[in-house]
Amino acid sequence: MAASVRARLMATRRVGAGASRELAACPTLDGALSLLGSSSYAGRLAGKSDLRAAERAVHETVLWQLRVIAGWLPASGTALARGAAGAFEIENIMALANQLAGGEKAPDPYHLGALATAWLRVQSARSNEELAAILSATAWGDVGGAGMGALRDALTVTWMRRLAAVAPAARPWYGAVCVLLAARILAVDSVASPEMVRRLLRPVIGRSWESTKSIAEFTSSLPPSLRAAVRDIASPEELWRAEARVHAAVERDGFQLLRGPMPGPDVVLGAIAVLFTDGWRVRAALTAAAAGAGLSEVLDEAA
Repeated sequence: MAASVRARLMATRRVGAGASRELAACPTLDGALSLLGSSSYAGRLAGKSDLRAAERAVHETVLWQLRVIAGWLPASGTALARGAAGAFEIENIMALANQLAGGEKAPDPYHLGALATAWLRVQSARSNEELAAILSATAWGDVGGAGMGALRDALTVTWMRRLAAVAPAARPWYGAVCVLLAARILAVDSVASPEMVRRLLRPVIGRSWESTKSIAEFTSSLPPSLRAAVRDIASPEELWRAEARVHAAVERDGFQLLRGPMPGPDVVLGAIAVLFTDGWRVRAALTAAAAGAGLSEVLDEAA
């Protein structure tokens, strides 16, 4: 009961679609940031003046909101909160993997606290081979060894599978994410996806898509219940529209869960979905403002 009340309250503090479009219409990033001065993001945005730092602050705010909700959950709800927090653990893992591969130094990790699945062990890895070996002994499973892109793909599918396992209402999101990922592999990536990633996708979307040659063929190859994620998408250049629509669908589902008549994990999941989507909207709006675009096609598509 307490967690549901807290979750509903936190969801009411979202910026929302309308205000996000106002942010996107600002001619400068500074102007957009000033409009967030009374929002739930304000504390972490204070003093930020560049887009990358602002995006990070928005991410940190969403994680903080998740940790607050988790603090109100009974012990039985820990798996739900930890499942949702997988999104931030992926960012920690990918930043470390990039550094170990010779890329830029990883930023300070997101502070997951009790919501971490493997980070306390993974952070000590001295090579990507060691990182993969550590992950294989955790709930993340065998996700390593095939390059940075494949690692993120494998982690993303595994994250959504874990979330859907503890929160059945998230199963449609799991399916949609798998469809988007496979569509990108088919239409955008210049190399064949590793067998590991295809193996993770097959329980959800089957094998037929792997031999398709176009977006139309890909869509037809999917189970009928999953085709909505890429409906009316005719070319790789339009996949961003599908991604935006999936975010909007997750938000709609979140609102429906929030309106549930009884307190419980579905209400909490609904709040998490709404807060995660709000963070995505705000980041998209700030990107548009920083570019001086005056609008955001991404937000319009997700309206």
